Amino acid sequence: MNIGQAAAASGVSAKMIRYYESIGLVRETARTDSGYRIYGENDLHTLRFIKRARNLGFALEQIGDLLSLWLDTGRASADVKTIAMSHVDELNQRIVELTEMRDTLASLAKTCHGDDRPDCPILQTLGSAQEHVHGEHCAHQHDKDAHQLRGKAIDQPRTQKPARNPTRA
Repeated sequence: MNIGQAAAASGVSAKMIRYYESIGLVRETARTDSGYRIYGENDLHTLRFIKRARNLGFALEQIGDLLSLWLDTGRASADVKTIAMSHVDELNQRIVELTEMRDTLASLAKTCHGDDRPDCPILQTLGSAQEHVHGEHCAHQHDKDAHQLRGKAIDQPRTQKPARNPTRA
């Protein structure tokens, strides 16, 4: 089968198949006299393996290690488990980070009026010099900051909203 058929059968795009070949994740396949790639069932199994591993969030280097172990019938399952548990640890860390980001953004969004006033605690925080991630422990400070901003907005004249730059969308 050709690359388009292999892509359809495996769920991996032709572009990604070419990329995986270029980085050595999958072996280069045989080619016809006219240079078209030819894929067989083993290639499809490998591509499906990669797709499932990518869906689980494994990095390409980890997938390469897992592929090597998958193809090695004398492998120790402890080696596979080590890679999997390392990935679980990475996922848990990402979950913590994503939870902190969600909580911070939700807290900031609560302090934003979302009306036609120009003051916005979300933009103020994004533009601040502070580099730390704000969690629930900072929500009180955001409330105070938003209150201060509201007070300033009353004292300052309203300005016209700038036109949006369509090239920055």
